[in-house]
Amino acid sequence: MTSASVCNSDRAHSQQPLNNPMSNTLRPYLTAVRSTLTAALCLENFPSQVVERHNKPEIEARTSPEVLLNPLVISRNENERVLIETSVNSVRVSIAIKQVDDIERILCHKFMRFLMQRADNFVILRRKPIEGYDISFLVTNAHTEQMYKHKLVDFVIQFMEEVDKEISEMKLSLNARARIVAESYLGQVSMGGLCCVGLVGLDVRRRLNAGNGDLRSYSIMLSSVLLQ
Repeated sequence: MTSASVCNSDRAHSQQPLNNPMSNTLRPYLTAVRSTLTAALCLENFPSQVVERHNKPEIEARTSPEVLLNPLVISRNENERVLIETSVNSVRVSIAIKQVDDIERILCHKFMRFLMQRADNFVILRRKPIEGYDISFLVTNAHTEQMYKHKLVDFVIQFMEEVDKEISEMKLSLNARARIVAESYLGQVSMGGLCCVGLVGLDVRRRLNAGNGDLRSYSIMLSSVLLQ
């Protein structure tokens, strides 16, 4: 396969439409990330210029500033953005995930921690994210030699599509469980309150029938029970 056909194949994969209807609002954002990643993943083997017989990702080692490219941030809003850092033999992709409240922040932190503890199973997942981002991926020239480049890009894009949906589903499940617990707890409390009200009501009727006390004092007592 010639280099021209390889470039045309990569361009065709980079221009593939997103079939998921849930991602229509994300389409411009994900398309920009896909195009940038496709262009950035032009990596080659590059031995270290400092240590002999060493070959490390230059985006991590940073021993040769001349092989580092300018980092690029693709931002959808202040909460959603992607940082793409490129070097001659590696690319680091850091993703900030949308978190609009404290519940989503907790769920996102726990979910990302769960994934990063299993980074070996994801091959390109970094065990610790870059500061200011929630999760990071590291792609080296060894990965592009062993895997299809467009498949690596598809993996990152699919992760960005699915992670918001996963966190939203976990939030809905958490709210549903909290509602069930609250209804069960309040049901027990209300039944206890009704029992107290019933006992007070019987005592009020008995005392009024006996002529002991007035209606006003017992109505105040009944109101205090209802407010507890």
